[in-house]
Amino acid sequence: MAAWGKCFDPNGARYGIPTYPWRCAPDGLATKRQLRAQGLRPGGQPVVAQILRPRYRRGPLVAYLYQVDKAKPVRPMTAAKRRALDCAMRARRTCPQCLTEAEYVIPTSLGVCVPCAYPDDQTAAA
Repeated sequence: MAAWGKCFDPNGARYGIPTYPWRCAPDGLATKRQLRAQGLRPGGQPVVAQILRPRYRRGPLVAYLYQVDKAKPVRPMTAAKRRALDCAMRARRTCPQCLTEAEYVIPTSLGVCVPCAYPDDQTAAA
């Protein structure tokens, strides 16, 4: 319970903005993800509060809160945006070594598709 007390600052005296413990935000406030789930976006409004969740090894997790009534609807997807996203995803799936398009996003840890990264395993499996 001591950790909960450090995260509860509704006046903003300690952190500069109102601060609430995890899952204890007042009604009318939401995170960006919660707004997106409702088909909304912050729309340029400033952060009005924050939620803190204490972690023991590193600093606390912070989620910023926005007013739901001031949020704007999400902009619709245009044809140009769709083409740009498709092109970007195709680039993430194309292997730079063999130039084939995989059915998955190429792992950045490998830098190439799985058959190019592990050629010995592919010949043994066949």
